[in-house]
Amino acid sequence: MPIGILAIQGAFREHEMTLDRLHVKHFQIRQAKDLDQPMEGLILPGGESTTMVKLLTDLKLFEPLLSLITSGLPVFGTCAGLLLLAKQISGTDKLGFQTMSIRAKRNAYGRQLGSFACEGHFADLGIIPMVFIRAPYIDSIFGKTEILAIVNDHIVAARENQQLVTAFHPELTNDDSVHKYFISMCQKNKKS
Repeated sequence: MPIGILAIQGAFREHEMTLDRLHVKHFQIRQAKDLDQPMEGLILPGGESTTMVKLLTDLKLFEPLLSLITSGLPVFGTCAGLLLLAKQISGTDKLGFQTMSIRAKRNAYGRQLGSFACEGHFADLGIIPMVFIRAPYIDSIFGKTEILAIVNDHIVAARENQQLVTAFHPELTNDDSVHKYFISMCQKNKKS
């Protein structure tokens, strides 16, 4: 089951290492021709969302990826990836794919010094470690979006159909359960 990982900026290598531990095939998406490979899921890593949108546009990746996401390809966005998928971002009109029914607040916990780690409950996975680095959180959800995790009264993980987002970085821990959750989404999508 090949998973494409957006690798134009941000923390994509850590996602690769997690998928390696899980023995899941993956490849980097750096240019349009990389999308010629078959993929059953897409990971949008953390990084700087404004820079990512600019690079996605310059590299002619934005429209093809948007088409794949809207056609139902399972996608997992962490931190900046969450912002790329959000239909709304508080205080800005600079948006990404706008495919997920959430309103996000960027850098919600402050700058780098506001980064922290904790444990929290994630849907059916139980208590998992969560690492927040200049993280957003979700102000509100609408449509068919479901809340998967809340930390300090803020929504930090959600799912809408084939889209999964986390404000935290599961790839920076040794707990692979969120990636397994996403892989399960990809497997179910392939069967349907």
